[in-house]
Amino acid sequence: MSRRVWSAWVFGGAALLVVFLVLPLAALPLGMSFGELTHGLAHPLAAAALRLSLLTTFVSLTLVVALGLPLAWLLSRSQRRLARAIETLIELPMVLPPAVAGVALLLAYGRRGALGGLWGEHLSIAFSPAAVVLAQVFVSAPFFVRSGTAAFRRLDEDLLRVARSFGASPARVFFRIALPLAAPGLLTGAAMSWARSLGEFGATLMFAGSNIGRTQTLPLAIYAALETELDAARALSVLLLVVAFLLLVAARVVDRATLAGARGGGD
Repeated sequence: MSRRVWSAWVFGGAALLVVFLVLPLAALPLGMSFGELTHGLAHPLAAAALRLSLLTTFVSLTLVVALGLPLAWLLSRSQRRLARAIETLIELPMVLPPAVAGVALLLAYGRRGALGGLWGEHLSIAFSPAAVVLAQVFVSAPFFVRSGTAAFRRLDEDLLRVARSFGASPARVFFRIALPLAAPGLLTGAAMSWARSLGEFGATLMFAGSNIGRTQTLPLAIYAALETELDAARALSVLLLVVAFLLLVAARVVDRATLAGARGGGD
């Protein structure tokens, strides 16, 4: 391959993909005035959806962190095949189509699902705010567990062994040494998990429905507003775009600070 062909493929292909990915993102706020943005955000669907999204994502992130921390720690400490198999299963929701995730949640936790009988005849998790939280946990937990497992695996094993040799309990080693050192990776995982919860659409729609003020989150409100008022859908989309961008920037800042700290410590 000649140098000219190589340069055309590398730079041309890269430029085309960047333009293809960035153009739709730029099209959202492009040409939209501040007045149109505020008018769209004042749509009747917006306030209830925003309030529900913030509440449910806070609850789901709390559950993900509380349950994901011990799982990530166990997976990072084990080299057994069972741990690798569990790790693969945990990451499966990351690649599942949203419709499949929604059907799976219905069949597991719906009234007629595998565990539906546990809730009683007159109580159903499906199509309730609890279903929104479960859908968000299902799709977002793998992001935190994967990032947390990687962060714990990067720890210096010698530090952990020295702490244990001085009589530190497993809990003390975890909370006083492992957790602070792995904090940057855990924060990145939590940010990505929260962003995934905030943007969840398909599984929530199938498992929780889209009832205004009860199960209609921001992505579902965007879909509903798209049928009647494009400005509202566009304004809510811009809001989610800004939040996602800020989360990615924050994650990159944390990663760079961690890398700089590691290089400084090595020096």
